[in-house]
Formats: sequence, C-alpha cells, structure tokens
Amino acid sequence: MAVSWTRHRFSGGTLALDTTNTVVHRGDATRSFDRFEDPQEIARFAAAAQGFRAAEIGDRRLCVIDASAIRETVLAIRETTDALFRGGAAGGELDPVSLPPFLRACADGLDAAGQSGPGRHEASAVAFEAALAMSALALLSQQNYRRIRVCPNCNWLFLDRSRNASRLWCDMTVCGNRQKAKRHYRRRKATEEDFPNA
Repeated sequence: MAVSWTRHRFSGGTLALDTTNTVVHRGDATRSFDRFEDPQEIARFAAAAQGFRAAEIGDRRLCVIDASAIRETVLAIRETTDALFRGGAAGGELDPVSLPPFLRACADGLDAAGQSGPGRHEASAVAFEAALAMSALALLSQQNYRRIRVCPNCNWLFLDRSRNASRLWCDMTVCGNRQKAKRHYRRRKATEEDFPNA
C-alpha cells in the first residue's frame, strides 16, 4: 500500500531525520514496520521531500533513478544516522563507536550518487542518496546534534529549533495533541475512580 507522504511525515526538521522516521514504532518489535520495505516508496518520499525540504536542498530536484539499486545505501545511511543521533539524544554526547559506520554510510551515499546520479548537465538535480548523506553530515555540527530530541509519543527523532530548546514533540498538532488527550483521559478516569458517584 502506498504511503501518503504528508507534512507530518516530515516532522524531523531535516531530510536525514525525516528519513530515520520512515521506520514506524522504532524499538517496538511487535508494532514496528519500515515504510521503505517497498523500494518505490523511496522515490515517492524523495518527490514529497522536494517540497517539504526545498530550503535544505537548495530548491533542487531530488533524483531517484533506480530505487531498488539505491535502497541498500539509503537504508545504511538511515540506520547509522538513527543509531548515532538517537544515542546522542539519550546521552547528550555522540557515541564514538557509532561514528565510523555513519561516516562510511554517508561516504557510500556520496560515492554512489557520483556514479549513478544525475548528469553534470542537470545542475538543478541532486541524487537522493547524496542529499541524504549531506543532510546527515550536517547534523554533526554541535549546534545541531545537541538539539536532536526523541518524541515521547511516537519515538521519532526531530531537530528542536525552538528558541529555548524546549520543544517536546515532533509535531504539536499530532503527537502533542495525542499526549494532551491521554493526560486528560487519565485525569478524568482518576477523578471518576476517586468520586464514583460524582
């Protein structure tokens, strides 16, 4: 089934974090699934990302020539990005053990794009795997990686660009509202249990 690549699916704040969030319910083996199971979703995701991440990619077209051919590279960047920055969000510092696989995956993405990406004549296009690698590498700056958070509702990674770095959810309209609804339900239920005849 095709995914609807809506604005909410781009709540990560960068192309690299949006891509890590294509694994839904990450960390929950019973509910987790991969939106890139079908390689064609990579091409559909890239097409949607052109609009949602236009500023980050310099208004260039994200090119996916063969989604099946780049899937392994894309997944390697996605998984090493998640491992490195999820660990950093939890512990405050990046794990040096996670850094070499991340850098290798990004280098492979840049190298693969050079071999199979859009031709030199197409300056308005960039290979998706190259754009993904560049986005992931940009997260290494201290001003970025220290602002990466894990959403307590959906477990997605997001870049907190709020002025005082106090954002709690990846998307206030979705995850924030769900958390507020859960809290309201728990308070109401507790009140009903304490005062059953009220």
